[in-house]
Amino acid sequence: MNKTLLSTAFVATLGALALVPAAHAAANSGTIQINGKVVADTCKLNVNGTQNGTVTLPTVTTATLNAAAGTTAGATAFNLSLSGCDASATAASLNFTTGSNNASDGNLTNTGTAGANVEVQLLNGGIGGSVINVGTNANAPSNVALTSGASGNIAMAAQYYTKATSVTAGSVSTSATVTFSYQ
Repeated sequence: MNKTLLSTAFVATLGALALVPAAHAAANSGTIQINGKVVADTCKLNVNGTQNGTVTLPTVTTATLNAAAGTTAGATAFNLSLSGCDASATAASLNFTTGSNNASDGNLTNTGTAGANVEVQLLNGGIGGSVINVGTNANAPSNVALTSGASGNIAMAAQYYTKATSVTAGSVSTSATVTFSYQ
């Protein structure tokens, strides 16, 4: 009889302990709601009115760029326009993709003959705007409102940047690849 009572008490204790983690887990549970949107089409990107357009910086002298590390020159405004966007998209954010033209300091590397000590910075907001870090997308345009007709405009600028004061005469060339995300 004692054996039966002891076994019954042991089983009851184990059963009660088995319920403790379940009760504890129920107190720390929750629901994650996930929402999204599918659009029929993406926007068309134009640079100064031309698809895959080119921005030409003015010619500057080596003396200007070699004045000091961190010197900027030749700021040139350009406009990115989005058109043909899905009518349900209300805003777009610009993201630079990682590529061989992304310098470690967030600027664009020069692939022209003027050497690696001259880079190109992109500015959000046009001349005098915020310098965009193309590696981290810091200061990249975000939440660009897409107005009626599903289009939007982004004021940008590009300028030379002196990485070190040994810039040589030659060409400057670079490019950036961007993608857009939509809200």
